Amino acid sequence: MITLLAAAGTAAAQPPIWLQILPWVAIFAVFWFLMIRPQLRQQKAHQEKVAGLKKGDEVVTAGGLVGKITKVEDQFVELELAKGMKVRAVKNTIGEVLSGKAAAAND
Repeated sequence: MITLLAAAGTAAAQPPIWLQILPWVAIFAVFWFLMIRPQLRQQKAHQEKVAGLKKGDEVVTAGGLVGKITKVEDQFVELELAKGMKVRAVKNTIGEVLSGKAAAAND
């Protein structure tokens, strides 16, 4: 009789499988909303910024170079860092597009 009660007690103590999976789903949801989703938004914003580059924009590269775009190609942009000094840079290394007010303040 005691063994039957002990066996029934252990079988009833097992939680359903969905309760065991629920913490993992919650952890994934927290990671998604706190880490993955903001990073995806940031990447999308950067891609839109790079796609919108045009001749005459004042930009800052990831390396810290400030220049004006003189030519836009598929993968590269040509930057004029100083009068007569032009360099080619990969489009994806453009970190920031300066507004007209910020560019005027830097001159």
